[in-house]
Amino acid sequence: MAGHTENEITIAAPVDLVWDMTNDVEKWPQLFSEYASAEILKQEGDKCTFRLTMHPDENGTVWSWVSEREPDRATLTVRARRVETGPFDHMDIHWRYEEVPAGTRMVWTQDFAMKPDAPVDDDWMTDNINKNSKVQMALIKEKVEQAARGGRRPEAALSTD
Repeated sequence: MAGHTENEITIAAPVDLVWDMTNDVEKWPQLFSEYASAEILKQEGDKCTFRLTMHPDENGTVWSWVSEREPDRATLTVRARRVETGPFDHMDIHWRYEEVPAGTRMVWTQDFAMKPDAPVDDDWMTDNINKNSKVQMALIKEKVEQAARGGRRPEAALSTD
């Protein structure tokens, strides 16, 4: 058995702003609440290899992994996968963006499988990803809509000043 999730949100902002803010990996620690840092390791054209490090969990454990991500602006899609898979056998992620009357619809699809010796199974991780995606998407919606209302550039909207 494998895990599969699909979560979506509509953001009241132009697709260009949503695209720019959500694809600026270096600024993800200001966009997502779960990431302590995002380090770009390699950039080849649009394809980016990067390390994400999370804030410590309730046990004080800091999780970190390397992923690669390739956005395709022409099709408003992003393909990503974990390179360092950790407890996952594999983790493949697909983001889609769509212009809709209310703004921009953003959809995250994740297909994965946990390793047999992982501390949790596919069902547990599916539930966890679904819960967390809703939290993160709501935060992103709030930050992007704030930037859209204020007419601020994405960099300014994500500033920690």
